[in-house]
Amino acid sequence: MKYTYAASGKPNTRIDVADILRGIAIAGIILIHFIEQLNFYVFPEPTSELWATVNKAVWDSTFFLLAGKMYAIFAMLFGLSFYIQHDNQAQKGIDFRPRFLWRMILLMLFGLFDLLFYNGDILFIYAVCGVLIIPLIRASNKVLIGLIVLLLMQPVELVYLIMGLINPETQPLDLGSGNFYGAIIASQSEGNIIDVAIAGVKNGLPANFVWAIENGRMTQTVLFFLIGIMLGRTRLFYNEGNNLKIWKKILYGSVIAFAVLLPLYIFVPKAVEIRCVSNSLNVALNMWKNISMMLFIVSGVTLLYYNTSAKNWLIKIAPYGKMSLTNYLGQSIIGAALFYNWGLGLFRYCGHTASFLLGVACIIVQFIFCTWWMKHHKRGPFEQLWCWATWLGKKK
Repeated sequence: MKYTYAASGKPNTRIDVADILRGIAIAGIILIHFIEQLNFYVFPEPTSELWATVNKAVWDSTFFLLAGKMYAIFAMLFGLSFYIQHDNQAQKGIDFRPRFLWRMILLMLFGLFDLLFYNGDILFIYAVCGVLIIPLIRASNKVLIGLIVLLLMQPVELVYLIMGLINPETQPLDLGSGNFYGAIIASQSEGNIIDVAIAGVKNGLPANFVWAIENGRMTQTVLFFLIGIMLGRTRLFYNEGNNLKIWKKILYGSVIAFAVLLPLYIFVPKAVEIRCVSNSLNVALNMWKNISMMLFIVSGVTLLYYNTSAKNWLIKIAPYGKMSLTNYLGQSIIGAALFYNWGLGLFRYCGHTASFLLGVACIIVQFIFCTWWMKHHKRGPFEQLWCWATWLGKKK
């Protein structure tokens, strides 16, 4: 591969709107995790038909608005951060790639720590995907755009779609994630904290990887990392040049795309009788629909921040976004202590609505803490630890 990358020579100042979006994303991720009771999915029977209806409405609306969109924003901003770190060091004549590899090893350790509490950890997967994009950080824009287009086509789902058309008996990709997750339930419902930790590492780690492959998340994560790198190179999050006009076009385009993709996602997979083809179409159309919604959120927040007085309110979210790693790990500990047997065991009493409200309460508490913490510190606790360990051994 021919590398044509050169340091930008432009200052990569702190992007407040990126911190705001990161805060929105981590809050949305936490709400999803809490309504799922941290991958537990064992809920009490509703006490009435009314509560059953309310619970279903809360569940459906939460997943429709947040699932697949918040993680996409989070992953995209991960790629943006990689670009900024790499470019800042390149401007000093330093190759950041070896240091980033070490940074990803550290992220794996954070992921293993997270698995001690929550078997649905994404940090380890992010670290692996982060290693995969190291060779691409200096690739030309043409190479990156080509890879983005390829990954947008969702090659795994495309292959299975073709296989299903050739042989209708072909089964959808199943690597056994359900078996791994099923093996964890006993520790959550009956075990102590040690049982949960052992099950999280033993079964949660492989479960996350095979689930991500089965549902297209591995290729999608790499895709969003690359999109983040391109956003960094084009400086689209800065209010300069015609950037806001571009964001307006993205906003309008996302609305049109969503209007087309939503009915396709609802009706097309159900109309196909071949199971493998139907499943592949469902995964692909769902991802494209989610991307259109993600772009609407990102462009809308960016335009509100730069064009309206909403900036004064949105900026209050920034401290929460700056501490996203601390908040992510914190929600795993808090959620496990609330729902699992070793803690309060609230899975026995909380349906979807109550679990959602507990997620809201968790976010509020974290938000208050983050606002206070960032007034006295440059980084969050885990962010500072990650930064310190990243630059360990560097000569001053």
